Amino acid sequence: MDVAENPLDPFPHYERMRAAAPVFLDDQSGAWHVFRYDDVQRVLSEHATFSSRIGGDDPSGSGQLFAASLITTDPPRHRQLRSLVTQAFMPKAVDALAPRIAGLTDELLEGIAARRSADLIKELAYPLPVIVISELMGIPAEDRERFKQWSDIIVSQTRTGPTGREHDATTSEMIEYFLALIDQRRRRPGKDLISTLLAAEIDGQKLTVPELLGFCSLLLVAGNETTTNLIGNAVLCLAESPVTLQRVLEEPALLPQTLEEVLRFRSPVQSMYRVAVAETMLGGERIPAGAPIVAWIGSANRDEQTFQRPAEFDVDRSPNRHLAFGHGIHFCLGAPLARLEARIALEALLARLPGLSLAPGAQLERMESTIVYGLKALPVTWQPA
Repeated sequence: MDVAENPLDPFPHYERMRAAAPVFLDDQSGAWHVFRYDDVQRVLSEHATFSSRIGGDDPSGSGQLFAASLITTDPPRHRQLRSLVTQAFMPKAVDALAPRIAGLTDELLEGIAARRSADLIKELAYPLPVIVISELMGIPAEDRERFKQWSDIIVSQTRTGPTGREHDATTSEMIEYFLALIDQRRRRPGKDLISTLLAAEIDGQKLTVPELLGFCSLLLVAGNETTTNLIGNAVLCLAESPVTLQRVLEEPALLPQTLEEVLRFRSPVQSMYRVAVAETMLGGERIPAGAPIVAWIGSANRDEQTFQRPAEFDVDRSPNRHLAFGHGIHFCLGAPLARLEARIALEALLARLPGLSLAPGAQLERMESTIVYGLKALPVTWQPA
């Protein structure tokens, strides 16, 4: 990454890389970086060539937490694991959560609606997904704060802050917590996702403890940070485009396609990691077996060869074949839930905070991560009704 680059706007850097070095070897880390849409899509979907298995020789950071999770397994195990949780995230099951999500959103907005300003990340985008995923997993309300802190530290693996020690401490704390929770559900099953997974069998075999831990960790992180960023990024995109904001206010039916454009324009997940299983050619470069690969989703979604005027935020874009939720067998399982939470949150924001705009002179800062794209804070103002 270019040191002088503006972290809030990595897109010019991606554009230069697509033009000059679309498949680029970083000598320092030994990782290959992939920037064009077609190549990124191939890396994400050709699981026989580009493996998702991490942790192998170096379960660094949270590697051991995710070592047996969906995101780091290949077929056939991936298919078996995924079929177990698919039920919980089917559109029908997700839609059943809508009234609860709407209720939570209203409760959160109730606290700020009478004011004239707030940090929307802190007041809404941050707490909403945590509560939803905690309730799905049957996490007690008093543990939510810890839950969120862990999620932040794990995602910040690529940030400059936490030391390895902090990561290790977080990982062991989480493992201990989830082991106790799994044990508790074994003795007293409930209607939550962990109880469901405990009861599940694949070919007559129960899930292993590492697999259960993998699910818990994945749901914790995936269910939090990315949805927070989708909601925050959506408000930012609309605040920057008053014409679009006005259109969405007049036609709420435009919200779903507006969110798809937010997913493309400021993808909550900017990059994904793979490992080449065998030597292969990619974008004219020879990738050796065993090479780590970083697929830049944030760049693919701005590729001029796939999208017309990619640097424009255009809610009428159709088709919008963005890769924000990945592609192929690892396509994000929680996509229906993320879309639903973001849509409900935005509908409520636009209805309850008239004249919503960025606070004058707001200094926006992006979270220090190359993997996710989201704001640390989003100060906004409005005219109380």
